[in-house]
Amino acid sequence: MPVMRSSALLLPFLLLATPGLAQAPAQPPAATPAPATPGTPAPATAQPAEADPVVARVDGAEIRRSDVTATIAQLPPELRAAPEAMLFPLVVDQLVTQQALVAAARAQKLNEDPEVQARIRRAEDQELQQALLRREIAPLLTEEALRARYQRDIAGKPGEEEIHARHILVASEDEAKKVLAEVRRPGADFAAIARTRSTGPGTEQGGDLGFFKKGDMVPEFAEAAFALQTGQISEPVRSAFGWHVIKVEERRTAAAPTFEESAEQLRQAAFEEAVNATVTRISAAAKVERFNEDGSPRAAAPAPSLLDGASPPPAQPNQRR
Repeated sequence: MPVMRSSALLLPFLLLATPGLAQAPAQPPAATPAPATPGTPAPATAQPAEADPVVARVDGAEIRRSDVTATIAQLPPELRAAPEAMLFPLVVDQLVTQQALVAAARAQKLNEDPEVQARIRRAEDQELQQALLRREIAPLLTEEALRARYQRDIAGKPGEEEIHARHILVASEDEAKKVLAEVRRPGADFAAIARTRSTGPGTEQGGDLGFFKKGDMVPEFAEAAFALQTGQISEPVRSAFGWHVIKVEERRTAAAPTFEESAEQLRQAAFEEAVNATVTRISAAAKVERFNEDGSPRAAAPAPSLLDGASPPPAQPNQRR
C-alpha cells in the first residue's frame, strides 16, 4: 500500500497529541514538556541558531527544527516510528498549516474576541494545573520510587490463591440439574461429559479453565468455585452466561508477581495516590470564599461548640427527677 505524503494525514494526531492529566486519567502521563508554539521556542529548549535552524517561515513567523522535533515527540509511538525522512516534512507541512491559520485568525482580530480570550484563559489554566501536577508527581513515578513501593506492598508477601477448575455451561437450571446428576454418578468422567454437554469456554478441553484467581471470573462463578474443596462439584450456579456446574481440580497459592509484572499497577496506584494527595493539600491551603448563585454572600456557618454531639449522662438510680 503506498504511503500518502499529505499533511492532512497527520492532522487528527497532531491536534490530539498534547498529553494531559485531565484527558487521560487512566494512564499516568510522562513528564514531557509541551511542544513549543512555532516561531516562539520555549526558553528551556532554546538552542543556538546554527543548531536550531529555521525550516520554514509563514508570514514572517519562524518555524525552527526544535518546533518540529518537539511536535514529533508528542505523536503516538506508531507514528514516531516512521522514518524521519518521511515524517519530518509531513510535520513541517502541518506546522505551516497551523501557523497560517493562526496568522489568519490574528488578521481577523479573533484574538481580541471575548469568547476566544475566555477559551485561551481556560486552556492556560488547564496547562498550568497539569504542569503543577506533573512536577509534583514525577518524583513518585521514577523506577526507584516504584521499586520501593513494590518492596513495601508486594515483595515477600504470599501470592493470591488460585484454583484449577472445570465447568459445564448450559442454558437452563433444569439442564444444569440433569448434568449435576450425571457427573455425580459413580465413575462419571466430568471432562468427557463436559465435551458433550457444555456450551462454554474450554468445551473441547473438557471444560478446563486452567488456574485462575477470584477476580478473574464473574462474582457468582468465583464465589461458588472458591467455596469448593479439591474434587468437589458445585450445585448449579447461575451467571450472566447461563448455568454452570463447577468442579475444582486443584488449589494453590500463586507466587508473588515480579516487579516487572507489577510495574504498571504500581505506577497507576502511585499516580492516583499522588494526584489525590496533591489536590487535597493544595486545596486545603487555598483561601476559598463561596457565594450564593446570585453572588450574594453566604451566611457564615455557626462556630463549632464543645456541646455539639454531646448527650447528658445517664440518670443515677437514686437521682431525683
